[in-house]
Amino acid sequence: MKQIVKALFMTGLVAGSTTAANAQTLKDWVNKANTVVNGGSGNNSTTTTGGNNNGGIGSNLSNNEIVSALRQALEIGTKNASGRLNVTNGFFGNALIKVLMPPEARQIESTLRSLGMGAQVDKAILSMNRAAEDASGKAVPIFVNAITSMSIQDGLSILQGGQGAATNFLKNRTTASLTTAFRPVIQNSLNSVGATRYWADIVNIYNRLPTVRNKVNPDLAGYVTERALNGLFVTIADEENKIRLDPASRVTDLLKKVFGSK
Repeated sequence: MKQIVKALFMTGLVAGSTTAANAQTLKDWVNKANTVVNGGSGNNSTTTTGGNNNGGIGSNLSNNEIVSALRQALEIGTKNASGRLNVTNGFFGNALIKVLMPPEARQIESTLRSLGMGAQVDKAILSMNRAAEDASGKAVPIFVNAITSMSIQDGLSILQGGQGAATNFLKNRTTASLTTAFRPVIQNSLNSVGATRYWADIVNIYNRLPTVRNKVNPDLAGYVTERALNGLFVTIADEENKIRLDPASRVTDLLKKVFGSK
């Protein structure tokens, strides 16, 4: 059964990559997991196989235990991710998720820097990241609500859904609520640190340049909200990956039981 749950994490929990060397092993895990799940007797059934011909699968773990472990892993991962981001430089200090100028504004940035206005651009970028950091503290209750409402069928669907299934589960269940919660916080944060003023200054200066034909007026708060959510999910994936691969990250008895090595 431990191998089954490993198959769950390797195939669905984290949108990660696998090497060619373990691809066949991954396929074997999925096949074994599907065989066991399809042979179950219901939502509360105990999932077992007998004998030694099944690679030692047979720890008598129920579907409820599988889903409970998945819930714990996701709750720990989302809380850790939010905590890592809801601090000074949580976004700004992380090159992977740092909020940069919107793509449609890159020409603005290049032009203004060439005109000696790099300081204004830098202030705008710092302000966008501070807003994302502020908003990240709003994520935990939204994630917890989605995770605690996860059904056994949701868990088994993640098991059978392939790579990225759990990440997609969270995105599908929380993106609308997160956007609603994040946007006003980001708007207020941008206003409080002057980002909207910096942005307005940059756009107005750029739009007044005689060579500019297409005026730029992107939705700054909407853009920062989208990038903040993207960074949040990237960080959650990293936390989930730790639980999948690092025994030290399995901080509850259930996680150790289910995700421990055979």
